[in-house]
Amino acid sequence: MARSPVRSVGGYVRDAASDRLFEALGRMGFHVLIYGRPNELEDATPFAEDTAHASYDPEYATRLWRVLLQVERVFQEFRSRFIGKCSPVHFFWGSFDLAVTRFSGRPAPLHPGGIPNLPDRVVREAYSHEVSSCGFWPGGGAHPYPLFYSYAYPEPEGFASASAAPSEAFYSTDLREWILPYDAIRESKSPDHELLAFLETTYRAAAENADWPAELTTRFQM
Repeated sequence: MARSPVRSVGGYVRDAASDRLFEALGRMGFHVLIYGRPNELEDATPFAEDTAHASYDPEYATRLWRVLLQVERVFQEFRSRFIGKCSPVHFFWGSFDLAVTRFSGRPAPLHPGGIPNLPDRVVREAYSHEVSSCGFWPGGGAHPYPLFYSYAYPEPEGFASASAAPSEAFYSTDLREWILPYDAIRESKSPDHELLAFLETTYRAAAENADWPAELTTRFQM
């Protein structure tokens, strides 16, 4: 089937299919624009002009989908254990990761920003309050393999040197995050238990070293 031409209108992606979608949404009172540039990448070539990244492998797309389904299930259990403010388990379009974030409720220092092709105002709003965040990332750059991560903002003293489970977990000095390779979970005899252990121990490292309010940190479950 021939693909309808994609064009960029004021930096936003439009084609015949999206025009029909936006028209239908408009009739329901929703006015939507899809920004046509990648976020959080050095190369921000507009999608409508990008002819280099045009491949699609249905097998690997399906593999990723199956991984995300299982990770989301465990993340939902982890999320349910927290009695404070917590984000949904959600997928980020920029860094392409599935994440869930817990909040202490206290304001955080102004984030320095500087993330490629992501406005500083967006980052500073996202990190306006203390967070402990974890997620799954398909990998890239210095870590070209799928992995789980966990970080804190602002990062408290002692976070990087804390103990984390399982044994394959390590602190990445370049990412400033705790990392657990996906293969460690994929090959585990108890993947749910091992992943929850990683999420809980790294959250504990963030919350206890940052002295989060006691009513939030008394519900650790292992």
